[in-house]
Amino acid sequence: MSLIVLLDSGPLGLVTNPKESTESLACKDWLRQLTRDGHQALTPAITDYEVRRELKLYGKVNGLRNLDTLAAAAGYVPLTPQALWLASDLWAQARQAGLPTADRFALDADVILAAQARTLDTGFWEMPGAAIVIATSNVGHLARFADARLWQEIS
Repeated sequence: MSLIVLLDSGPLGLVTNPKESTESLACKDWLRQLTRDGHQALTPAITDYEVRRELKLYGKVNGLRNLDTLAAAAGYVPLTPQALWLASDLWAQARQAGLPTADRFALDADVILAAQARTLDTGFWEMPGAAIVIATSNVGHLARFADARLWQEIS
């Protein structure tokens, strides 16, 4: 089955990091293999924001360049009104159930990412019927709302 893999900020930061740590090299290899196997990896707008703001804060020009290159090559998932509306529903439902995913005044990128995954039109990416999964380094909050797995477990 074909997969559309949305990169959470952990894996996105690893694959765009110009420093070659063991973990970043492993994540880059994983992403190359994923695309060789015919799956599509995409950069969601919300995780681009999370990674980009940190890179800009610390003046990481090479990381920003890598982030731009990846988004252009792999594909970029914009935030849509439908995703934001669903994110607000998920956020409220989690709070009403007593299971918040972030501080009440935080933006809560996890529910926005989950909503992006749940509202993604696979036909737009020319992969109708593909399964959508979020690749992350922290499954906790995301898995409550969408299919989210550790990036190392997606193949």
